[in-house]
Amino acid sequence: MIDNSLLSKLSGIKEKFESLSQQLSEPSVMSDMKKYVSLNKEYRELEPLVEAGEKYKQMMGNLDSVKEMLMVEKDEEMREMAKEELAMLEGQIPIIEEEIKLLLIPADPQDTKNAILEIRAGAGGDEASIFAGDLFRMYSKFAERKGWKLEINSQSEGTSGGFKELICKVSGNGVYGVLKYESGVHRVQRVPQTETQGRVHTSAASIAVLPEADEFDIELNISDVRKDTFCSSGPGGQSVNTTYSAIRLTHAPTGIVVQCQDEKSQIKNYEKALAELRTRIYNLEYEKYLNEISAKRKTMVSSGDRSAKIRTYNYPQSRVTDHRVNYTMYNLPVFLDGAIQELIDQLQIAENAERLKESGQ
Repeated sequence: MIDNSLLSKLSGIKEKFESLSQQLSEPSVMSDMKKYVSLNKEYRELEPLVEAGEKYKQMMGNLDSVKEMLMVEKDEEMREMAKEELAMLEGQIPIIEEEIKLLLIPADPQDTKNAILEIRAGAGGDEASIFAGDLFRMYSKFAERKGWKLEINSQSEGTSGGFKELICKVSGNGVYGVLKYESGVHRVQRVPQTETQGRVHTSAASIAVLPEADEFDIELNISDVRKDTFCSSGPGGQSVNTTYSAIRLTHAPTGIVVQCQDEKSQIKNYEKALAELRTRIYNLEYEKYLNEISAKRKTMVSSGDRSAKIRTYNYPQSRVTDHRVNYTMYNLPVFLDGAIQELIDQLQIAENAERLKESGQ
């Protein structure tokens, strides 16, 4: 007989899941796009939990059947088979229970969103700009591996290469939930190209990752936004410095200013700038949430405090160290070529442990 408090929780979630499925097919919901998007998002978030719950329920049922068989079965061969299945189930059930406990903890609702990625050169002059360029290449390669799309909104190039500042949008499946761990100060230790005596210097670049706001997240009054046009600068062909295609938007209530000059079309630049402005306004509120959890989770402290030094890239030792989880890898060239998933996995494992501790499960 199955008697399990986890199963009763899962039963209630399945009922809610089925109710959402029914609501999504109702004409009144389908005609209300805002409501439909909200319910569909909730439905998709519950789907993996319902699937895991069904698998768990089946395993618990099999466990009861095997135990019952061992109580009544006399045939030794059948008993051996039942014992093997019992051992397998007793090994698998605790694993799926942990997975379900994690799924039961409310996830950050922003995790499924696209992201705005900001890279800024910090202390270190030209070398910091070159390092910012290296980081951009790293994230570009990582995005390729993940099948994500990366679009530059604006950039300011360094005098000796790289970027003083670069802002881009990364689109794909669960982008923010992965890239959010990258927010913070990244430090590099290497011999700069300009160094004649071979001394190792330390430079830095800061990364900020913001969940992109969609049109349903905030009410943006266009009358509060001042639009200015100006000539593009930098790479872009003959249209650079000849057409007023670049856009600068200023949001009067918050004072937030964004600009986009990467596209040759003024309309496209305006659309990208408006999306970024919406995201920055939305993140004023989201920042309060980050500050609340930063005290509890060292894995996320960088999002609440973007001055936190989170990672060191040491060229002489070919070493990458993440200071939040004290995890070190000795494959710097491969890491900078976009192979950063292993480290993100470690951060996710650490955060999951912290979330379980918070929930008391």
